[in-house]
Amino acid sequence: MVAGSLPVTTNFPEPVGGRPDLLFVAGEHSGDEHAALLLADLRAKRPDLKVACLGGVELQAAGAQLLFDLTAVSIVGFVEVVRHYNFFKDLFNRTLDWIERYQPKHICFVDYPGFNLRLAEQLSARGLSKQGGGRIGLSYYVGPQVWAWKAKRRFKMAQLLDRLGVIFPFEVDCFADTDLPTEFVGHPFVRASYQPPFTYDAAAPLLLLPGSRSAAVGRIFPLLLAGFRQARASKPDLKARVVYPSLKIQEQLEAILRTQPDLAGSIEFKPNTTEQLPASAVLMSSGTMSLACALSAIPGAIVYRLNPMSYWLGRVLVKVKYIGIANLLLDRPLHSEYIQNAASPNKLSAELLHAINDPEAAKEAALGASELRQLLHADSDISPAEWLARGLEDA
Repeated sequence: MVAGSLPVTTNFPEPVGGRPDLLFVAGEHSGDEHAALLLADLRAKRPDLKVACLGGVELQAAGAQLLFDLTAVSIVGFVEVVRHYNFFKDLFNRTLDWIERYQPKHICFVDYPGFNLRLAEQLSARGLSKQGGGRIGLSYYVGPQVWAWKAKRRFKMAQLLDRLGVIFPFEVDCFADTDLPTEFVGHPFVRASYQPPFTYDAAAPLLLLPGSRSAAVGRIFPLLLAGFRQARASKPDLKARVVYPSLKIQEQLEAILRTQPDLAGSIEFKPNTTEQLPASAVLMSSGTMSLACALSAIPGAIVYRLNPMSYWLGRVLVKVKYIGIANLLLDRPLHSEYIQNAASPNKLSAELLHAINDPEAAKEAALGASELRQLLHADSDISPAEWLARGLEDA
């Protein structure tokens, strides 16, 4: 989906039941899912809460009033954002006006820093947030990746936010030189009640995971198909499953596959609501699902391609050794990474065949999954819901 094709033509609806206790702002499918898990736990403790959101269907299903589906207009890359500047400016202004009019007691930002940090800055400038002299508390869950780029954002965050809950243990140290209260609350993928979307099965089809953003899907899915086709030249019986986050992404994926009819009979589409989908190997983008695959001990590789200008800017600004979060946490390539033109059909085919045929690939994936689970468990008993509940008590 192209963001410019979805102009905001109406104001957001009025809050149900009066002034909201809590507003979530989550602009990515992964943020929507993380926030929904948090909200489900929070509602078990506070069923009386009035909650609204700019998020997606997962938050809505967890009990939040959906004001606007931000996940439907998610894009990535500097060039893509500039291209749709007027759309996002209008969306931003409508969000700010709604908050000023209805004054939610507390706001929980979830990831999506380009939008959310600007929103926090304007809430302070208008005297609406506590840090700006107002009465709206601001929590931030799944913090911006200051460890990867724009590290100085942490000082601005300390001026704007009341508290920060991070999902990777090393992130606490990133804010140690600020006054921002920062807590590691554990990763949602390792909580006891979490049902992982995938499980390893050497006899199962492989996974193709091109991501959740339309622009990225358009660039990455053809690469995954090319690697899969090449692997089928060696193993004609190979089957694959493609997981999609929304109906619109499904339609986009199916349109791409129609241009390659020779693969149609060997590929099945599945919504990401499918529980415990078995897989023998994976080719995937570098998003949240790459960590889910790593925790499920599924061997394979990461594939990523950006607009060339966005990629060039990223090379200049982003200072990380790996793009896959599991690789970063382990400080080794649990999943090989193929970025831009490095993602050739031959290389991706070789990764798939290695993952399927070599028993050592499965052993290495299982070892990495065990290490990741230890790293991502919070040392204390705090959960994201308990962390946010403390913020609401101060509202």
